[in-house]
Amino acid sequence: MLDLYFYPGGNVKPIITINNLSKTYASGFNALNQVSLDIQRGEILSLLGPNGAGKTTLISIVCGIVTPSAGSVSIDGHDIVSDFRAARAKVGLVPQELSTAAFESVWDTLNFSRGLFGKPSNPAFIEKILRDLSLWEKKDAKIMELSGGMKRRVLIAKALCHEPEVLFLDEPTAGVDVELRHDMWTMIGKLRQQGVTIILTTHYIEEAEEMADRIGIINNGEIVLVEEKTTLMNKLGKKQLTLSLQNTLQKLPTSLSHLPLSISQNGNALVYSYDTQAEHSGIPELLRLLDEHNIDFKDLNTSESSLEDIFVNLIKESA
Repeated sequence: MLDLYFYPGGNVKPIITINNLSKTYASGFNALNQVSLDIQRGEILSLLGPNGAGKTTLISIVCGIVTPSAGSVSIDGHDIVSDFRAARAKVGLVPQELSTAAFESVWDTLNFSRGLFGKPSNPAFIEKILRDLSLWEKKDAKIMELSGGMKRRVLIAKALCHEPEVLFLDEPTAGVDVELRHDMWTMIGKLRQQGVTIILTTHYIEEAEEMADRIGIINNGEIVLVEEKTTLMNKLGKKQLTLSLQNTLQKLPTSLSHLPLSISQNGNALVYSYDTQAEHSGIPELLRLLDEHNIDFKDLNTSESSLEDIFVNLIKESA
């Protein structure tokens, strides 16, 4: 577990405020529908949702790439439309797609990108980014000569070269090697400790479970839920008690049908689900009823719902 900078939660003004944001494309497709969201300074927010849910559209609007149909977004008090330059300077974006100029060197790419934001030349800072991302040996190489993984590293370096206060990572580890993923999360840990606000989308839910302070779930262009990760896990997580049976069971006795109890596919185990927040788990009653029906078990163990389980259930409910 990374030693992460503690974000102040709701006690200070959010660094990003999104109000009733909607986007309908020329084709008529409604990508976002009245999305409202506050992002706190210094937090890591993981935005989860299936393909086509609106994650990339939301990020693209906040970063000034896509124009909203309605609603507003402000970044550290700067409106993304009326005060575009100041708002955009606050943000770094690592997009999904590899879209770097093929004939530039890595060094020139980063220096040029830094200059676009009006930042003075700072070779020492650029060198640090390149070394942190294991790119220093490639600083004079042309982008076209790099592997896909190295190009991904360049995108991350570009997003950081103007020292943004907010970093968006749109599926940053999709299809990358383990080494890059490790380097990336190490850098995110360092940025987090410096107070940089990080918003990431990912298909690797275990990464969100490990890194995020809050989880946002989006589906069909609407925010389904935004919650502190630990609160979400406690509120919506379920525990399961699995009892390995002495003898195979084909079906449950009728008198047990009222319980949240199921038989495993091979009939060798019973699975009992219960709410961790409930006053009573119901396990003593379950064990008593099993004894009354002469259903013997040889072993038992408990497990908790993962963030992935919660995510899947919430998406099903909002479909």
